[in-house]
Amino acid sequence: MDIYYSDHYTLDLPEKSRFPMQKYRMLRDYLVREGIISESELRASPLASIELLKLAHTDEYIEGMRTGTVSIDIIKRIGFPWSVNLYQRSCATVGGALAAAQSALKNGIAGNLAGGTHHAHADRGEGYCVFNDIAVASRYLKLNSQASRIAIIDLDVHQGNGNSSILRDDDGIFVFSMHGEKNYPFKKVASHLDIALPDGASDEMFLENLEVGMREIANFAPDFIFYQMGVDPLKEDRLGKMNLSLEGLMRRDEIVLEFAKQNRIPVSLALGGGYAKPIELSVEAYANTYRVAKRLFRL
Repeated sequence: MDIYYSDHYTLDLPEKSRFPMQKYRMLRDYLVREGIISESELRASPLASIELLKLAHTDEYIEGMRTGTVSIDIIKRIGFPWSVNLYQRSCATVGGALAAAQSALKNGIAGNLAGGTHHAHADRGEGYCVFNDIAVASRYLKLNSQASRIAIIDLDVHQGNGNSSILRDDDGIFVFSMHGEKNYPFKKVASHLDIALPDGASDEMFLENLEVGMREIANFAPDFIFYQMGVDPLKEDRLGKMNLSLEGLMRRDEIVLEFAKQNRIPVSLALGGGYAKPIELSVEAYANTYRVAKRLFRL
């Protein structure tokens, strides 16, 4: 299983930042230390080219992020200070997503230990998201006839407004977002299927609604799946407002990945959000998705 990482691009964040940048390296180390993956499965993410980014983003926005001339308002929305490393890290996130997608086409499944940057719109970033990795990769696969019907299954606790704003009018793409009704972003952008859950949603409620969503995915009959496996529905997450357990999240992963496996649909994993206190719980939840993937795909 090819697993792409970009944690060697680090950001110097202010002390008041709530974003746990260390989780990316922690997860890579945890996966290897626990024997879930081997070092030989890890691949450094390539940097996305400007031409690749243009598949989902405007020239002006890309150039602003590349040169640091992007507006202060956009930087505030993103939540990270601008730096060369921010641009490179964001390019690596997109490059890793596309590389993982192409590996999944060959091998059935692959992963990106970053990505799921579903709040990035064509002309701006927000919510810790700079460039939209899934939107870029989806359009690349379509443009190059590598997939014709792409399903995005987004189970991050925050609605994928950027996925929807970029991709909602694209033929052959189906965006499914299940998220917190009252959580960020407070102005949602309609997906092809949105399931909004209340604060405090339990394992049972989450999984019942996921089954509803997966029936719609089955009706769409995708030939490729991007799975945004955010773990911020975890009850210990500082930004989640839900009440899922580690076991509930693993069952969530089983439902999605069993569907892909049984129907022989290539699936690419994108990390998504995770802000637990302590952050080690988010790392464990992310790792559990790979545990499920390894078991189901017999890797």
